[in-house]
Amino acid sequence: MQVPETFRQQFERAAADLARNGDTACAGLTVSTRTVERWYGGELRGNPHPPQCRVLEELFGEPIDALLAPPSTSGLTRATAPPPEARRGPTVVRHGTRLEAKSDDVAGTAGERQNCERQVAMAAKRAAAFMRAAESTSVGQESLDQIHDDVRRLAVSYQQVPLPEILGDLLDAQEDVFALLEHGRVKPLQARDLYLMAAITSGMLAKASHDAGDVHAALTQARTAYVCADNADHQAMRAWVRGLQSLVTYWAGRTEDAARYAALGSAILPEGAGTTGVWLSCLSARAHAILRDGEAARAAIDRADRLRERVDLDDLDGIGGLFTFGEARQIYYAGEALVHLDPADQRAEATARASVQAYRAVEREEWAFGDEAGAATNLALAQIAGGELDGAVEAVRPVLDLPAVNRNFGIVQSMRRVRAALLDTEQRRSPVASQLRDEIEDYEVTTTAAILR
Repeated sequence: MQVPETFRQQFERAAADLARNGDTACAGLTVSTRTVERWYGGELRGNPHPPQCRVLEELFGEPIDALLAPPSTSGLTRATAPPPEARRGPTVVRHGTRLEAKSDDVAGTAGERQNCERQVAMAAKRAAAFMRAAESTSVGQESLDQIHDDVRRLAVSYQQVPLPEILGDLLDAQEDVFALLEHGRVKPLQARDLYLMAAITSGMLAKASHDAGDVHAALTQARTAYVCADNADHQAMRAWVRGLQSLVTYWAGRTEDAARYAALGSAILPEGAGTTGVWLSCLSARAHAILRDGEAARAAIDRADRLRERVDLDDLDGIGGLFTFGEARQIYYAGEALVHLDPADQRAEATARASVQAYRAVEREEWAFGDEAGAATNLALAQIAGGELDGAVEAVRPVLDLPAVNRNFGIVQSMRRVRAALLDTEQRRSPVASQLRDEIEDYEVTTTAAILR
């Protein structure tokens, strides 16, 4: 079998060929190592997404049903074992206190390492499945620990990889938790823990549905997450779900609902209990800014600053990723609220610029490509309002360069705001404004949602 990296390169070349021939949904399409493993391991519940199917058919010259069918038993031959010298691994040589691998075939060593990593990952997944089956009559601590580890990994990875690369793992994680709750013999304390994990996985899938542009599915998953948080009797998770509902309705244009959900979440949490409270205040600021209630928006920004000063991190912050609200995100939200109120205001421009700089300096685990893109578009809006079109182009250039798989619903909506601002400026007929509008219109054609269709 080809190693995943080689397969990915060939997959991307086939996708680019299809895009050049008019299949725009394949433009920028890529595939993750985990997805390749799922395809080769027969772990799919149905076919891949339609654009991925077309690329696979282009790559192998076979219909997708034949590619994913069980292997034929006819015509099989036993593979010839390589000679001993070919099987021998790299020589390990000690230099002082360092261990270094020495090999006459560097490319071969890299390929062997990738293949080894793939085998280790697939073996771990198989072991986890066996463990769940072994504990199927009663939920064991090992299964619970595995779910916790999976949730932490997904919460951090979600912000940093394209949705198509992680969606399968999210669905698997939710299904694993639901299955244990529905069919396992669960002790009361275990049930509470599992309901919290169900709330978290459903919350991540609500975010995934939102990023794919499906508001109805997002709110359905969010309601499920709230019910699970209620069954877990977890106040912070209840509040977090209200924040998620505020986020979904904000981007869907239901601004009054966004403000209402933020208020409901804030009412649940005592002040200083985790960074979710800071997030809810920032969500409130953005919603009230759109509603043109400057007093309420600025008060919410100030309240977020006060909460930040005395915040006590909780168990959701311990999960990290989507479930914690760092300072870079806080500056981004504040900048967006101020830009909505008056993009020409100096404080708005300064805060938007500070948020871009914050994401350039943020720790890896706190980085989120979607929030960084939002910070850049806010700065562009401020630059357009100040008549600095070249500055706006510079601000959004990294966003325009994002691959199609990264162009989620929120990012596309942010870019549409930039295009609308270009139409509203006195310089709308300038070559710079016209060119940037055209680039954004092209940008909106191929998005995460289009790839998932």
